[in-house]
Amino acid sequence: MSRFRYFPSAKVKVNLTREQMFATVTNPVITEKATMGSEHNQVTFRVPLTATKPEIKAAVEGLFSVKVVAVNTLRVGGKEKRFKGRVGVRQDFKKAMVRLAPGYTIDVTTGV
Repeated sequence: MSRFRYFPSAKVKVNLTREQMFATVTNPVITEKATMGSEHNQVTFRVPLTATKPEIKAAVEGLFSVKVVAVNTLRVGGKEKRFKGRVGVRQDFKKAMVRLAPGYTIDVTTGV
């Protein structure tokens, strides 16, 4: 048996202004894999590296008027690229896969 125990923390209530919500959810990710997530009621967004899951949940619920069930995040490391023999590195970024409650949808092709 593990010596570590899991104690679920209390629900975190985050209050964000409209500007902070727009800064948290910068843009949707439109890829083949992210589009396949829509079958499972998921939407993928690009978020800042410092964004937390409760902040992302509050921002998506506030901007799109939907109910969020879960938020999964993924930190993507920047690729090394070469241009005319010089080495450069793209920036790291974070993706957030947001699962919506049944009956809610977000159309990422239209604006907010």
